[in-house]
Amino acid sequence: MEKLLRNSFMFLSKNKMMTKLAKKYGLRFGAARFVAGNTIDVAKDVIKQLNNKGLDVTLDYLGEFNTDANEAAEAADHCIKAIEVIGRERLKSQISIKLTSMGLDISDDVVLENMRRILAKAKDLRVFITIDMEDYSRCERTLKIYKQLKSEYDNVGTVLQAYLYRTVKDVEDLGAYQANLRLVKGAYKESANVAYPDKKDVDQNFKKIIKMHLLNGHYTAIATHDDQIIEYTKQIVNKYKIPKTQFEFQMLYGIRPEKQLDIVHEGYKMRVYVPYGTDWFGYFMRRLAERPANVAFVLKGLIKR
Repeated sequence: MEKLLRNSFMFLSKNKMMTKLAKKYGLRFGAARFVAGNTIDVAKDVIKQLNNKGLDVTLDYLGEFNTDANEAAEAADHCIKAIEVIGRERLKSQISIKLTSMGLDISDDVVLENMRRILAKAKDLRVFITIDMEDYSRCERTLKIYKQLKSEYDNVGTVLQAYLYRTVKDVEDLGAYQANLRLVKGAYKESANVAYPDKKDVDQNFKKIIKMHLLNGHYTAIATHDDQIIEYTKQIVNKYKIPKTQFEFQMLYGIRPEKQLDIVHEGYKMRVYVPYGTDWFGYFMRRLAERPANVAFVLKGLIKR
């Protein structure tokens, strides 16, 4: 049953008609738990509340798969506005960006033009930018573009996914770039030809790349809600005396908020991934696919309405 639900939600996450309807009717059906409003003006208040609790943030303007250059440029404009708000309000927040929202499916030139505009503004206001990783078919191009941008800007990092077979090699390769990496399990439906199909293998690989990157001496964000992975990371940093300034934990907005605060109270940095915007449907479906408990929460909310 769990596998059927996951496959169904992953299918819906790519449904263009449902995405269009979701944009029209807004953050209903429980999505507001995971998405901090439609606009940056609403999202900034959420960031302030999280900052006041000792939580840092990475802000994501929702949107992906832009195939029109004007829409990609508009998405970049939204990110630049968010950067300006972060700077003006002195928020403890970074920005996360999906390259398909910046025109990755149009051309490298389009996405590089938009990313350079964003990174230039972010550099001026001392805001860090993380390039999110998407599905396997876009992995190689994403890393290629990241390497190009890293040669031009210091304030940019990217994401690697533990469920891909290639990731250990990618960690080794990015060591030469002193990459700031967010390490995740991975949230897309991939073929067993490119990704580990079994959770135990994903977990084992996740632990491996966490240890590798930490011992490389480069900044590591461990993005997980899994207590086992969190405890493993604590053991590694204690064993090898890795300073707390070299790593952080990350979790998604709306998931395990009590655990997020527990980690802060233990003296670790915790960053919350906060999405906002009208193009929320695909993101929301992937969150439901990841955890059956999220489905129960949404159904409970609907009954109350």
